Amino acid sequence: MQLHGRVALVTGAASGLGRGARERLCAAGAKVVGFDLEGRDPRDLAATLDDGTHANVCVDVSDPMAVEDAVRMVVERIGRIDIAVNCAGIPSAKRTLSKGRVFPLDEWERVIAVNLTGTFNVIRFAALAMSRNDASEGGQRGIIINVASEAATQGQVGQAAYSASKAGILGLTLPVARDLAPYGIRVLTISPGLFDTAMQAAVSPHVLEQLKDAILYPKRAGLPEEFGRLVCHIVENDYLNATTISLDGGIRLGTQDRGQEQPES
Repeated sequence: MQLHGRVALVTGAASGLGRGARERLCAAGAKVVGFDLEGRDPRDLAATLDDGTHANVCVDVSDPMAVEDAVRMVVERIGRIDIAVNCAGIPSAKRTLSKGRVFPLDEWERVIAVNLTGTFNVIRFAALAMSRNDASEGGQRGIIINVASEAATQGQVGQAAYSASKAGILGLTLPVARDLAPYGIRVLTISPGLFDTAMQAAVSPHVLEQLKDAILYPKRAGLPEEFGRLVCHIVENDYLNATTISLDGGIRLGTQDRGQEQPES
C-alpha cells in the first residue's frame, strides 16, 4: 500500500512511539488522525487538521463508545480509514505480592482495559470502516498495526499486568489476521524493546543501565523515529501479514526490578 494520500489513525499519537509513527506517516504523505487523551473534541476534527495532514482528538481507547464515535467521525469528515496503528498504552510497576499486600485489582483491570481491550476496540471499529473501502487492484482495503512489547515474553519483576496485556496482543494477532483476510485487511504487531519515551523516563537510572547492557547491539534505547520507519515499511510491504516483528536491538531481559515496592526482608 502506498502511503501518499492514505488516511491513518494512530492511537497514543501525542508522544512516544505514537508520535514517532504519526510524524513518519505524515512525512510520507499520509493524512493522520491521532487518538490520545491529549487532544480536541472529535467533533472539531476538520478544524484541527493542521495544514491538512494531522489532527489529534481526545479519545479514551478503553471506552468502546468513544472509539466507535471517533472512528465514525473520521470516516464522515475525511472519507475513509486505510491504516490503524495502536500505540496507546499505560505502564504498571507493582509486584504480585509485596510487604503483605497483594496486587491491586483496580490497577490490573485498568492496564488490561487500556492496553489490550483498548487495542481491540480500535481494531474492530477500524476494521469495519476499512471493510467498506474500495479494494485495490490486489484486493487490499486496509492494514492494522498493533504494538506489543518484549515484556510480553520476557516480563520482569513488577510487570505482571503490563506483560499480560502485551502478551494478549501477541495472541490476537494471528486470529484477527485470519478473521480479516477475506476483507483484504492485513494485521501485524510490532514488539518494541527499550525505547526513548516517557515510559522509559520513569525507570530508575540503575535499572536503565542494566536494560541497556542487555541489548546486543546497538547498546542504546531505540528512537521513536525508528519505530515510525518500521510502521511505514510494514504499510508499504504488502506481503507482510499475520506476524509479530521484534524491534529491540536483540535485547534479552533478565530479572531487573521495575516494581515500586520491595519485598519483605
